[in-house]
Amino acid sequence: MKQVVQNYKSGELSVLDVPVPGCKPGGVLVRSAFSLISTGTEMMKVSEAGMSMVGKARSRPDQVAKVMQSVATNGLPATYRKVMGKLDSYTPLGYSLCGVVEQVGAGIDDVKVGDLVACAGNEHALHAELNWVPRNLYAQVPDGLAPQHAAFGTVGSIALQGVRQGEPQLGEVALVIGLGLIGQLVVQLLAASGVHVVGADPDPVRCELAERLGAVACGDPASAAVETAVAELTGGHGVDQVYLAAGGGSNQPVELAAHLSRDRGRVVDIGKCRLDLPWNAYYEKELDVRFSRSYGPGRYDPEYELEGRDYPIGYVRWTERRNLACFLDLMARGRVDVGPLVSHVADFEDAVETYRRLKDGELKAVTALFRYPSAEVEAPAPKLEVPAVRRPAAQAAPARSSKSPVRLAFVGAGNYATSMLLPHLAQREGVALSTVVTTTALSAANAQRKFGFAQATTDLDAVLGDESIDAVFVVTRHSSHADLTRKALLAGKTVFVEKPLALTEDELAGVLAAVEESGNDRLQVGFNRRFAPLLREAKNRLGARTGPASLRYLVNAGRLQHGSWYLQQGTEGSRFEGEGGHFIDTASWLLGADPVAVYAVAPSGNEDLQVVLRYPDGSTATISYVTSGAPAFPKETLDLLADGKVLKLDDFVRASVYGRKRWVSSRLPKARDKGQSNELASFIKAVRTGGPMPVPLESLVATTAATLAVQASLAGGAPVTLARSL
Repeated sequence: MKQVVQNYKSGELSVLDVPVPGCKPGGVLVRSAFSLISTGTEMMKVSEAGMSMVGKARSRPDQVAKVMQSVATNGLPATYRKVMGKLDSYTPLGYSLCGVVEQVGAGIDDVKVGDLVACAGNEHALHAELNWVPRNLYAQVPDGLAPQHAAFGTVGSIALQGVRQGEPQLGEVALVIGLGLIGQLVVQLLAASGVHVVGADPDPVRCELAERLGAVACGDPASAAVETAVAELTGGHGVDQVYLAAGGGSNQPVELAAHLSRDRGRVVDIGKCRLDLPWNAYYEKELDVRFSRSYGPGRYDPEYELEGRDYPIGYVRWTERRNLACFLDLMARGRVDVGPLVSHVADFEDAVETYRRLKDGELKAVTALFRYPSAEVEAPAPKLEVPAVRRPAAQAAPARSSKSPVRLAFVGAGNYATSMLLPHLAQREGVALSTVVTTTALSAANAQRKFGFAQATTDLDAVLGDESIDAVFVVTRHSSHADLTRKALLAGKTVFVEKPLALTEDELAGVLAAVEESGNDRLQVGFNRRFAPLLREAKNRLGARTGPASLRYLVNAGRLQHGSWYLQQGTEGSRFEGEGGHFIDTASWLLGADPVAVYAVAPSGNEDLQVVLRYPDGSTATISYVTSGAPAFPKETLDLLADGKVLKLDDFVRASVYGRKRWVSSRLPKARDKGQSNELASFIKAVRTGGPMPVPLESLVATTAATLAVQASLAGGAPVTLARSL
């Protein structure tokens, strides 16, 4: 087999033919699919090997101390021969990979031949075609996670262990110094933990990437931007924790950590940087300095790593192996996205040239991967379960007297509620705006004054317990939609919730559990485009179809302003999770069915998305959700082709249908009607009459599941089948 090796004396790198390792008891033989090149740790080792002997000594004073001790013990000649012999030997590179189990050693019963596993260790997860990996240094890859992403398992464990050492709490503020590979992962893990993250790195490209992956703000540590962001987020108190993920010989990271930490803050060293602690600064704030040892408990313990002796979970919750499995799970569930971090994928046979390009700066990469001849490994086809809607026998919603107004309560009164919903309801006959609930008293008072609510409050329970209120509108931030909807359904209210209905499968299941428990299925999600008059007329003009259709939907979404809460992916979900349901619902309504499979791709380092939906009759819908387009171009354009006919929609301003006869609508004014008024009218009618809701609950659930499947497909790099529960 072939393996990447380096001669530390000469610096020579080569791909060497070496014997296949034996499959010893207590481990597995793994054929590599992808291995990760650490552009920090590995490239430091490669660079050191190219130094002179004096340079090597200066870069590794710890090793010099060992040599001097050996001289004192064994004498100069013996020590010289020992050192030269060690230097003039091949040493391996690599410590993080994903591959397929080829052989199982005695005593292993948790994986089998053919299983996909992520492997760790600078002696066992090498850049080699085959590796023997002991039990505690591998973990099975979850269904749907792409092998190239699973190759991040080890570096992800390093970042995860560092975050655990910082003990982050919800709502805290953290500073990550150094936004290389580990720093980018730390940013995502902290954001997923509900922490506000500020990043510091002199590279503006890395700063921009960290902001897209969850950081609130990033900047050059030498500028005032980082200090300003910290001051704004903490009220001048300083950050709760600092993560040192930088390398090099500068003491600036340690000094910056002291300057921007709060009193008794925590400083966690993950990277290998200079640590000359400024005594006064650290003493006066009584800073808690902590070290993160690689992948977690078990590291450097031969009984754990080589002999497979696990630590009892009651005493050591997160070991090396548990951290590895946890990080793989986070990637599989879309909580961490490593796709944007992959700057280059090279064939394994080009390893030497790849290292040269990285060392010379010709190839600039946060992360690079080696792809092996066996990389045709496919992750198991992921599936996303679409929960079944179960309605126990319940009384039909009572019809209201035509003379009695429909009494509404609003939970939330942000920009969308006050600009797109309430203006249509405030003057509508037969509607009474009863109560507005917000988290701050002033925003409730403003909504009451502007739209004429009878009451304004911050007490949600009082509203849900008010039997006079017929329907509740949930128009809050995305992360609260599912929980508020569930509570309102259990309280017996008809609910209108803005998209999205849920951000996770568990949240969606929770909403449906409330429907089943209460027998109340009176729910509408704010998918308004199917109610747009222009699109409805165009659909009628197109008429019924007999064959499969092809639908193309371009959404020129544009970039968000800095600071938008839509960018808080750790708590509020991705931008597409927030509004993508609009476009999936529109496509499904036009095609008259719910999707059965979803495939999504995104260019590396880009927020643009291509989402392909497949339908039961063979129809397809492609949604191009892009942020990199020109602002002057229309936001939404749609084409539907079927049975020799074409429906075309131009940004809800003009529509046309091409067939035997051509129909073109008149051009609408600039105020585009995207259906909110008709949607609200249909909802109010359903509340008043007790008739069916405007959109079947099964359709709302299917659209939500398809939206969630987009993130799952991105994480797994493969189509996701939408399996219906029975």
